[in-house]
Amino acid sequence: MARKKKIPSVPAAVERQETAVTLDTGLYARLSVLDNGKTDGDPIESQVKIIEQYLLEHPELKLADRYLDNGYSGVSFERPQWERLMRDVKAGKISCIIVKDLSRLGRNYIETGNFLERICPKLGIRFISVNDNYDTQNIRSQDELTVSIKNIVNDYYAK
Repeated sequence: MARKKKIPSVPAAVERQETAVTLDTGLYARLSVLDNGKTDGDPIESQVKIIEQYLLEHPELKLADRYLDNGYSGVSFERPQWERLMRDVKAGKISCIIVKDLSRLGRNYIETGNFLERICPKLGIRFISVNDNYDTQNIRSQDELTVSIKNIVNDYYAK
Protein backbone atom coordinates (compact mmCIF):
# COMPACT_ATOMS: atom_id res chain seq x y z
CA MET A 1 0.00 0.00 0.00
CA ALA A 2 1.37 3.40 -0.96
CA ARG A 3 1.95 6.03 1.65
CA LYS A 4 -0.04 9.24 1.32
CA LYS A 5 1.71 12.55 1.76
CA LYS A 6 0.34 14.39 4.78
CA ILE A 7 -0.98 17.86 3.88
CA PRO A 8 -0.68 20.38 6.71
CA SER A 9 -4.06 21.70 7.78
CA VAL A 10 -4.85 25.41 7.67
CA PRO A 11 -6.48 26.83 10.79
CA ALA A 12 -10.13 27.74 10.16
CA ALA A 13 -9.56 31.33 11.29
CA VAL A 14 -6.88 31.83 8.63
CA GLU A 15 -8.88 29.98 6.00
CA ARG A 16 -11.83 32.35 6.15
CA GLN A 17 -10.60 35.77 7.03
CA GLU A 18 -13.72 37.81 7.45
CA THR A 19 -13.60 41.50 6.76
CA ALA A 20 -15.92 43.65 8.80
CA VAL A 21 -18.16 45.85 6.69
CA THR A 22 -18.44 49.38 7.96
CA LEU A 23 -21.12 51.80 6.87
CA ASP A 24 -20.42 55.50 6.44
CA THR A 25 -23.07 56.94 8.70
CA GLY A 26 -24.72 60.34 8.75
CA LEU A 27 -25.89 61.53 12.17
CA TYR A 28 -29.05 63.60 11.75
CA ALA A 29 -30.59 65.75 14.48
CA ARG A 30 -33.34 68.31 14.19
CA LEU A 31 -34.91 70.80 16.55
CA SER A 32 -37.77 73.11 15.66
CA VAL A 33 -38.53 76.22 17.63
CA LEU A 34 -42.22 76.94 18.07
CA ASP A 35 -43.68 80.48 18.11
CA ASN A 36 -43.86 80.59 21.91
CA GLY A 37 -40.15 79.79 22.23
CA LYS A 38 -40.62 76.22 23.44
CA THR A 39 -38.94 73.41 21.58
CA ASP A 40 -40.60 70.24 20.32
CA GLY A 41 -37.87 67.91 21.48
CA ASP A 42 -34.56 67.42 23.23
CA PRO A 43 -31.83 69.95 22.60
CA ILE A 44 -29.64 69.12 19.61
CA GLU A 45 -26.71 68.32 21.90
CA SER A 46 -28.76 65.72 23.78
CA GLN A 47 -29.82 64.07 20.53
CA VAL A 48 -26.21 63.98 19.32
CA LYS A 49 -25.02 62.36 22.58
CA ILE A 50 -27.64 59.62 22.36
CA ILE A 51 -26.67 58.85 18.77
CA GLU A 52 -22.93 58.98 19.50
CA GLN A 53 -23.40 56.49 22.36
CA TYR A 54 -25.22 54.16 19.97
CA LEU A 55 -22.37 54.50 17.46
CA LEU A 56 -19.84 53.57 20.16
CA GLU A 57 -21.78 50.34 20.74
CA HIS A 58 -21.95 49.52 17.01
CA PRO A 59 -18.46 49.54 15.46
CA GLU A 60 -19.89 48.56 12.06
CA LEU A 61 -21.20 52.15 11.84
CA LYS A 62 -18.55 54.77 11.12
CA LEU A 63 -19.55 58.39 11.68
CA ALA A 64 -18.93 60.23 8.43
CA ASP A 65 -20.62 63.56 9.19
CA ARG A 66 -23.15 65.36 11.37
CA TYR A 67 -26.20 67.05 9.91
CA LEU A 68 -27.93 69.36 12.38
CA ASP A 69 -31.06 71.34 11.49
CA ASN A 70 -31.58 73.73 14.38
CA GLY A 71 -34.79 75.72 14.15
CA TYR A 72 -36.49 73.74 11.36
CA SER A 73 -39.90 72.10 11.55
CA GLY A 74 -40.27 68.43 10.78
CA VAL A 75 -43.47 69.10 8.82
CA SER A 76 -41.42 69.70 5.69
CA PHE A 77 -38.34 67.88 4.43
CA GLU A 78 -37.07 71.16 2.97
CA ARG A 79 -34.34 71.67 5.57
CA PRO A 80 -30.78 72.73 4.69
CA GLN A 81 -28.90 69.99 6.52
CA TRP A 82 -31.40 67.29 5.51
CA GLU A 83 -30.96 68.33 1.88
CA ARG A 84 -27.16 68.25 2.29
CA LEU A 85 -27.45 64.77 3.83
CA MET A 86 -29.52 63.54 0.89
CA ARG A 87 -26.98 64.99 -1.58
CA ASP A 88 -24.25 63.08 0.28
CA VAL A 89 -26.35 59.89 0.16
CA LYS A 90 -26.82 60.26 -3.60
CA ALA A 91 -23.09 60.95 -4.03
CA GLY A 92 -22.28 57.70 -2.21
CA LYS A 93 -20.72 59.38 0.84
CA ILE A 94 -23.40 58.11 3.27
CA SER A 95 -24.96 54.64 3.35
CA CYS A 96 -26.63 54.79 6.77
CA ILE A 97 -28.68 57.52 8.47
CA ILE A 98 -29.19 57.53 12.22
CA VAL A 99 -31.58 59.67 14.29
CA LYS A 100 -32.58 59.76 17.96
CA ASP A 101 -36.23 59.01 17.18
CA LEU A 102 -38.67 59.08 14.29
CA SER A 103 -40.02 62.54 15.18
CA ARG A 104 -36.55 63.95 14.42
CA LEU A 105 -36.76 62.53 10.91
CA GLY A 106 -40.08 64.20 10.23
CA ARG A 107 -43.57 65.04 11.40
CA ASN A 108 -45.28 64.57 8.05
CA TYR A 109 -46.83 61.09 7.95
CA ILE A 110 -46.85 60.79 4.16
CA GLU A 111 -43.34 62.15 3.50
CA THR A 112 -41.81 60.19 6.38
CA GLY A 113 -43.48 56.98 5.28
CA ASN A 114 -42.39 57.58 1.68
CA PHE A 115 -38.81 58.07 2.82
CA LEU A 116 -38.75 54.89 4.90
CA GLU A 117 -40.69 52.63 2.53
CA ARG A 118 -39.57 53.85 -0.88
CA ILE A 119 -36.50 56.09 -0.80
CA CYS A 120 -34.40 54.06 1.65
CA PRO A 121 -34.75 50.81 -0.33
CA LYS A 122 -34.33 52.59 -3.67
CA LEU A 123 -31.09 54.27 -2.59
CA GLY A 124 -29.90 51.32 -0.50
CA ILE A 125 -29.84 53.35 2.71
CA ARG A 126 -29.87 51.74 6.13
CA PHE A 127 -31.96 53.87 8.50
CA ILE A 128 -31.78 53.64 12.30
CA SER A 129 -33.97 55.33 14.91
CA VAL A 130 -32.25 54.71 18.25
CA ASN A 131 -35.05 55.29 20.77
CA ASP A 132 -37.63 53.54 18.59
CA ASN A 133 -35.39 50.48 18.29
CA TYR A 134 -35.98 50.63 14.53
CA ASP A 135 -33.41 49.53 11.98
CA THR A 136 -34.27 48.92 8.34
CA GLN A 137 -31.69 46.13 8.33
CA ASN A 138 -33.90 44.11 10.71
CA ILE A 139 -37.51 44.97 9.90
CA ARG A 140 -40.30 42.74 11.17
CA SER A 141 -43.97 43.16 10.19
CA GLN A 142 -44.89 44.45 13.66
CA ASP A 143 -42.14 47.09 13.33
CA GLU A 144 -43.78 48.46 10.20
CA LEU A 145 -47.11 48.85 11.99
CA THR A 146 -45.48 50.46 15.02
CA VAL A 147 -43.56 52.92 12.84
CA SER A 148 -46.72 53.85 10.92
CA ILE A 149 -48.58 54.55 14.16
CA LYS A 150 -45.68 56.61 15.56
CA ASN A 151 -45.52 58.62 12.33
CA ILE A 152 -49.27 59.33 12.51
CA VAL A 153 -48.86 60.51 16.13
CA ASN A 154 -45.86 62.68 15.15
CA ASP A 155 -47.90 64.22 12.31
CA TYR A 156 -50.84 64.86 14.61
CA TYR A 157 -48.55 66.46 17.23
CA ALA A 158 -47.33 68.98 14.64
CA LYS A 159 -50.91 69.95 13.81
